[in-house]
Amino acid sequence: MDKKTVLIVDDEEQIREILSLYFTQEGFAVAEAADGAASLLAVQRVKPDIIILDIMMPVLDGIEVCRQIRKFSNVPIIMLTSRTQDDDRIMGLEIGADDYVAKPFNPKEIVARAKAVLRRTLAPQQYAIADVINLPGLVINMAEHSIVAFGQPVALANKEREVLWQLASHQGKVLSREQLLELVWDYSYAGDTRTVDTHVKRLRKKLGAGPNTQWDIKTIWGIGYKFEVRE
Repeated sequence: MDKKTVLIVDDEEQIREILSLYFTQEGFAVAEAADGAASLLAVQRVKPDIIILDIMMPVLDGIEVCRQIRKFSNVPIIMLTSRTQDDDRIMGLEIGADDYVAKPFNPKEIVARAKAVLRRTLAPQQYAIADVINLPGLVINMAEHSIVAFGQPVALANKEREVLWQLASHQGKVLSREQLLELVWDYSYAGDTRTVDTHVKRLRKKLGAGPNTQWDIKTIWGIGYKFEVRE
């Protein structure tokens, strides 16, 4: 993987220094920002490949920063949260964050997760031109990063697109939440599978699928999800 740039956004200088050290040791170029407003300027100036974004910050919090970034960019975002901020973590995922890590954290885990996200989002060569799923009312072209649902192009975040691809390519089979975590994120969330539910919820809303459409993402209660194509 070519040298990538990570933007670390946190109002705690010590956290920025520690993460900068670990990312630099792993070959990343590093940029920093100490508050939400500065981070938006840095995104425009630096054009990072991935962002590590704290939620609790002055000027603009991480939720608002993520919301504003998603208006113009699909750059991968990993959010840092406290263990008591469950609502904020869910909100972050709903507005387009790719991942979250609870504080206190191991810096090695942050770097590992960043690499996993980048492998998924910055390596289109992993998909051949033939990697297209063409169904009634849905075309998924992973090589071109394009989704067309019911004749209309649909903008999906990177992880949303990956979740859709995995479900559709396993058409008619039930994938557990744990399987989807492994397939899309490359690691386990140690039992916390709510991010899968959040991504599926966003997919349904963006794609407009439902009980009266030609296909749907069906919930298999207590297990996971199944992509169904109706006759």
